[in-house]
Amino acid sequence: MRIEGILSKWNDDRGFGFITPTQGDQEIFVHITAFPKDGVRPILGEKLIFEIETDKNGKKRAKNLSCPQRPTAMRASPIRRSPSYRRKEGSGFFGRIISLLILVGLGVYGYSEFSRRAAPLSATALEPPAAQGTSSLYRCDGRTQCSQMTSCAEATFFLQNCPNVQMDGDHDGVPCEQQWCTGFFAK
Repeated sequence: MRIEGILSKWNDDRGFGFITPTQGDQEIFVHITAFPKDGVRPILGEKLIFEIETDKNGKKRAKNLSCPQRPTAMRASPIRRSPSYRRKEGSGFFGRIISLLILVGLGVYGYSEFSRRAAPLSATALEPPAAQGTSSLYRCDGRTQCSQMTSCAEATFFLQNCPNVQMDGDHDGVPCEQQWCTGFFAK
């Protein structure tokens, strides 16, 4: 049920006050959060229409408050900007240009780093494989050490087909003799 009343007491620093209903004698507590979010502070003597709810302590308080005497223009545009704020809006164009230039610069830098790092991999991937049977399993991708291999067959492919590998210490044509190409791992 909607009730009419007048804001009789208000503490702006603490954000609460009391409403005196037009019919009745008991003042009703009201908090700032019950007021409409129109940017206008409550005014003593202001006519209010509200509902009453009981909080968990059994005390009555106002909710769903409306202020019928406030002009509709204030309700339509709740934010009023100062003239100094309008002056700051003019710098938005240059701020956007600077932001765009920074983004373009970061994009160019990122692309150049990607291209620089991807170039060695694409050059080694174009080398022709020597053995037809192992060409589908392995390709030269920049690995040069035995610790980077997973099998003797992979190490043998890299030794025969890829440049700058360091897997045949005694130069006998058998790679990774201490890790992959002896005994159990020699397959």
